[in-house]
Amino acid sequence: MTGIPFRSVRSLEDLAAAVDLDGTRVFLRADFNVPMQDGVITDDLRIRAALPTLNWLVERGARVVCASHRGRPRGIDPELSMAPIAERLGELIDASVTLAPGVVGAGVEGAVELLEPGDVLLLENLRYEPGETANDPSFAGALSALADAYVNDAFGAAHRAHASIVGPPSILPSAAGRLLHKEVEVLGTMLNSPRRPFVAVLGGAKVSDKLGVIDALLEHCDDILIGGAMCFTFLAAQGYSVGESLMEPSHVEQCERLLKTGRVHIPDDVVVAEAMKSDAVVELVPASAIPEDMMGLDIGPETTARYAQLVTGAGMVFWNGPMGVFEMEPFAAGTEGLAEAIAESGGFTVVGGGDSAAALRQFGLADRVDHVSTGGGASLEYLEQGDLPGLQVLRSN
Repeated sequence: MTGIPFRSVRSLEDLAAAVDLDGTRVFLRADFNVPMQDGVITDDLRIRAALPTLNWLVERGARVVCASHRGRPRGIDPELSMAPIAERLGELIDASVTLAPGVVGAGVEGAVELLEPGDVLLLENLRYEPGETANDPSFAGALSALADAYVNDAFGAAHRAHASIVGPPSILPSAAGRLLHKEVEVLGTMLNSPRRPFVAVLGGAKVSDKLGVIDALLEHCDDILIGGAMCFTFLAAQGYSVGESLMEPSHVEQCERLLKTGRVHIPDDVVVAEAMKSDAVVELVPASAIPEDMMGLDIGPETTARYAQLVTGAGMVFWNGPMGVFEMEPFAAGTEGLAEAIAESGGFTVVGGGDSAAALRQFGLADRVDHVSTGGGASLEYLEQGDLPGLQVLRSN
């Protein structure tokens, strides 16, 4: 699998050459699905990631209609309003930012008409409208009617054929934003011209979520290092008992096939406990000798050291998924050890969003990797498929 050449997608400069942006309504699909706690944004990475594109549009006098989803609301849910996003956005850019009274409708259309060149209107949560996830043509048409041009900078949502991703760009002059371009450029390099040795580190809970991407990466990677709960299905494929560890029996045969390549590596030792608790009493055991009444919750130090050696000597590293339950101190060492090795690697390092990016921030290492993706799921799908619905429609525009 190879990545689709991104040069076939119109850039912001291409859009400006085709459309006079001064005073033009531009629909900017961003990804502001940020984590929050008690109404407070705990990580504004995705908001900041959109600023280069947003500022570029504002500086050229565009009237920007900005839109994003947040969470998975069932109908209108005040807890998932975009109000905190609008407030934070207003603090980060030198422009007037207003929250729309909804997603579509007369009130929103009136708010758009009030925009002056360089102003920004943030629509309410796109998923307040069922037509967003259903990719309803009438809803896509209503969104398109709010603007004269479209820019997609929502890499974290580009793998979903939702109305705001594939609807407006099939109707309006369209382009990719700075973030979307950067994300695909980095991932495309992995598929088309990786630096050697190319090492992938994959963790997380379910091996079923990663089998496709492992198959795809084997076409490009020299080594794939497996950790997290998904490693226990691989251990079962080796004939080992995994005790109470999370394991997917229906995928054991596929894991066995992958292990036969000789390039998929699994743990030698694991940290186990009777329960996943922050005060759990832990034991370190060989991966081949997990007690029947215990569950594996982290890779052990021997495995961490072996993986770290491969990572530090790599020319390129891709990491997606923690090595254990890093949020709890007894099970954090494996993930922290790998994160430190990735930060110290002399190769080009890419972290595939989600929990891996959260782990980097927890251990104070986020500024020591070359690229932290804003979309874990999108990055995996791009590596597996070589394309995304959000890219396909931009190319066809």
